[in-house]
This record gives sequence, structure tokens and C-alpha cells, in this order.
Amino acid sequence: MKRYIYVILIGLLFFSCDKKSKIERAVEEIPISMKVHRFEQAFFDAKPQDLPKVKAEYPDFFPPETPDNVWIEKMQHPQWRELYQEVEKKYKNFNDKQTEIEDLFKHIKYYFPTIKTPQIYTAIGEMDYLNKAIYANDKLIIALELYLGKDHKFYSEFPEYIRFNFEERQMLPDVVSSLGYGIIPVPKNKELLSLMITSGKELYLKDILLPDYTDAERIGYSPEQIKFCTENENYMWEYFISNKLLFSTDSKLPNRFINMAPFSKFYLEIDNDTPGRVGQWVGWQIVRSFMENNPKVTVQELLKMDPKEIFEKSKYKPKKVE
Repeated sequence: MKRYIYVILIGLLFFSCDKKSKIERAVEEIPISMKVHRFEQAFFDAKPQDLPKVKAEYPDFFPPETPDNVWIEKMQHPQWRELYQEVEKKYKNFNDKQTEIEDLFKHIKYYFPTIKTPQIYTAIGEMDYLNKAIYANDKLIIALELYLGKDHKFYSEFPEYIRFNFEERQMLPDVVSSLGYGIIPVPKNKELLSLMITSGKELYLKDILLPDYTDAERIGYSPEQIKFCTENENYMWEYFISNKLLFSTDSKLPNRFINMAPFSKFYLEIDNDTPGRVGQWVGWQIVRSFMENNPKVTVQELLKMDPKEIFEKSKYKPKKVE
């Protein structure tokens, strides 16, 4: 009997690997070629008299209401030039990242054939950490000043939980987040469960579009934070249930459990040990459970589905760690 079970398990394993390899083989065959435009190099390597030429080449980067003297001052300012030099040290050659981004868009094309493949624009901005990568139909804009490494001297004024993801490895997850913003419907209500599952949809996109990334990299956690969520999944779920939070529209709940924060707010002694955004993580597990139990549902259908329907059909049960 044991041998029989063993044979079945081995067969399932090979089936799973074969299925994955078929997807990856199909992905590899998708032709993708993305042109890279290095705006920061064109701008900071230019002389003031070259500004009209740069503006003509990159009109979308120059709001018409901003006078030229502002751009010339920025072009020559020592701190901006120092930042540019630091970015050049790390990203002067962007070929490897271009290859990674092209591979990502092969996966995107496999699951979403109608999505337009953009051209890549690199830039140096105002350190807007909420918009590190922006997918805008025909353009993918990447703010390179936010991928220098979490311990870089330029990030000293950012709290640790924000600068933690100022890493090169977070570039592609950020691109997927921006893509998700445009293709995942905003929930019709503000119930905590809806917000959790909508976040879970975005993270599930990272599952399928970034198959070589770890869970920690996909959500932007440390391995220890993933371990905390895994070991406390059942307790967190019980807390949401017992406090009747799942269907609550309390405006404080997003900041407690969904939005970027140094820790989640259960109002318990353990709070300082928790990672922020645990509601996103739990929503991710619900979406994963739904897709495991509803294998005929496509990713496109998943993204359009009402969060409550996903929850009801997910058969979600938090894992208990012995």
C-alpha cells in the first residue's frame, strides 16, 4: 500500500513539473523585444544649451508649465548630479534588467495576449516611493533612484519598513503591481475582506508572472516576516472572525492591515513582532486556495470576479502549525 501511494505521489510530481515546463516552454517562444530609453542619461549628460533637444526627444517628461530655468538648475545641481552618479554606478549598463523585464512581459503576453508591450523608460525622480515603477500602456517608467539598495546613504531619512524594498530585486514585483493597478477592478465596497482579496489578486499575479521569485520577494517581506505569517495564519484568521472584521467597513482597517506600515495593528502585545500588510498576505492565501479548488477558472476570470464569490468558493482554511 505504501509503495502504491509513493508511486502516485511521484506521478503527481512529474505531472506538475511537466505542466509547469509546458507553460515555460510556451512563454519562451513568445517574441518580445523592448526598446530602452535612458532619460536620466540624456538629461544629466546634456549641457544647458542641449535642453531643447532633450525636451523634443522626451516631451512627456517636461510639464509645459515648468520653465526651462528649473530644468537647467536641476541639470547642474550638485545633489542631483551626485544622485545621477550613484545611479550610473549601478545601472549604467541596463542590459541584464532589460532581459529580465522582457522575460516578465513574455509571461504577461502568455496570460494576457491583448496587453500592449511597452517601451522602457528609465528616469531619476523625486523619490516617490509609491510610484517606483509605472506601467502606462505604451510606456514602462522605472525610477532608478529607488533601487540602489536599502542601506544606501540617500535613504537615511526613510523609515526602515519603506526603504526595505528599495532593492534591485523589487523592480519586477513593482512592475507587476503597477500592471495590476490597471487590470484588477476596484472592489465595489470597502469591506476588509474585499480589500484583502483584491490585494490577493495582485499577489497571485506575481505567483504566475514571476515564477522564479520567492513569496518574500513577491510581497516585499523578509523571510522572517513570511515565517511569522505562516506560523500565525490560524491565529490571525481567528482574530478577524472573532472581532467581526471581515465584513466591516471601518475606515481604520486598511491602515491596520492592508496599507504600507511598520507593523499590523491587532492592538495586542505581539503587534511589534508583526509585519505590516498582513491582510494582503491572508487575502493572497484565500486567492491561492480558490485557484487550487477551481482549476477551470482562468486568471482573467479571477481578476474580474467579486471578492465575496472568490471567498465563498475558495474553501479557504488557514493552516495550523503544530
